[in-house]
Amino acid sequence: MAASVRDNKDRSRFELDVGNDIAFANYRLTPTAVIITHTETPRALRGRGIGSELVKGALDLIRRDGRKVIAGCGFVVDYLDRHPEDADLVA
Repeated sequence: MAASVRDNKDRSRFELDVGNDIAFANYRLTPTAVIITHTETPRALRGRGIGSELVKGALDLIRRDGRKVIAGCGFVVDYLDRHPEDADLVA
């Protein structure tokens, strides 16, 4: 469907390209965790699972870096509630 999620460190956000659009999740870093503060999927792309794909990819990157996640956004809270397999990442 889309390219891989990437960490745009300069903009402090995870990004997912979908066609000519970008879904993104803003974050702030702590010494041990990543606080995802906001997710945004372009209106035309909503309802297609792209937000979930974005969060899953972000969590994979966070796991790879050995950090935890703090859900500072309702979408991420809901995602983590629906995906208990990622509970080990929650700070």
